[in-house]
Amino acid sequence: MSILASSDRVVGAASVGRTKRLRPSYWPFVVPALIVVVGVIIFPWVFTLWMSAMEWRIGEEQRFVGLQNYVRLFTDLRFLEAMGHTLVYTALSVVAPLVLGTAAALAFNTKLPARGLLRGIFVMPMMATPVAIALVWTMMFHPQLGVLNYLLSLIGIGPLQWVYHPSTVILSLVLVETWQWTPLVMLIVLGGLAALPTEPYESAQIDGATAWQRFRYLTLPMIKPFLMVAVIIRTIDALKSFDILYTITQGGPGTASETINLYLYSVAFTYYDIGYGSAIAVVFFVLIIMLSLILLYLRQRSAWNTGDGQ
Repeated sequence: MSILASSDRVVGAASVGRTKRLRPSYWPFVVPALIVVVGVIIFPWVFTLWMSAMEWRIGEEQRFVGLQNYVRLFTDLRFLEAMGHTLVYTALSVVAPLVLGTAAALAFNTKLPARGLLRGIFVMPMMATPVAIALVWTMMFHPQLGVLNYLLSLIGIGPLQWVYHPSTVILSLVLVETWQWTPLVMLIVLGGLAALPTEPYESAQIDGATAWQRFRYLTLPMIKPFLMVAVIIRTIDALKSFDILYTITQGGPGTASETINLYLYSVAFTYYDIGYGSAIAVVFFVLIIMLSLILLYLRQRSAWNTGDGQ
């Protein structure tokens, strides 16, 4: 019995040792990803936070000022104006494509002739590069030579200044954003419409519900999760919009279309105030995080009922 017990202990110890030797190690796969995350994401933001606590202009000596750059933001009228422009531009650039994209998705969800060809044509604007789009629209916005004023003249409307007047520049830029990104919203909503069940519509039609009632009480509640996805994508994209704005107006006329992105670029790369520009970047990042959390919460609230109380 003692010999058998000792042999069992030897076999058990050998199996434990073999298990320890064969236990896989995931660190060789994790370390490269950690290096990339630290080098590309964490280090730049830590360095930005450090720069935001400095008074640092290119060619001058750095000086630690703590929170002085952040305090300066609340008294900087140009920054506050840029904040207002950013919020207005973002709101309009989300609402307009959402409404038009939903309408287009409802239209393309029907049995239209040459529906596939029309869909392909409709999504072409989102495939073009932003700078090319901006250059084309700049020519179209020209007060004398632009095609937009020519089209207005055909219906008896006088010429507009478009991006050359402070009262219309934001709306004109929203027009470009809407033209480019309405197809994206259409594709998202169209995917949601394709996933909807047909039984509720058949029952509603038997009960005599009108087309508006079917849309209001059936379609709209069921595609709400897809609409929220479109809202989240469009909000983040509109907040960080830079290339089209810079190419068309560069924040002008004056500062009438200057968003936080454009003001940050001017502070950091025109005035070379790296410390103050870093503080603007940190505040802008916090703003994006707050809006993203709010939208994600609303997205969770709009999720379909799974029947388990969630």
